[in-house]
Amino acid sequence: VLSSLPLQVMLYFNVYYFPVWCLAEGIMLHLKYHLLPWHYQFLLVTAFLILSLAEVSRLYLGYLGNLQEK
Repeated sequence: VLSSLPLQVMLYFNVYYFPVWCLAEGIMLHLKYHLLPWHYQFLLVTAFLILSLAEVSRLYLGYLGNLQEK
């Protein structure tokens, strides 16, 4: 068996913590968005979207790879 129990536990808890992080980060983005210049607004939204998509793909591929022992 090549699957890792500690990795699976971390992925399991991270699936529940990610929506909380995403909500908190979204609220902070909304609160400070209008206070920033337009180029920082663009960079902040872009970074938020890239980090969110990367985290979703990391969790999906982590589950897929660990449970299928790849």
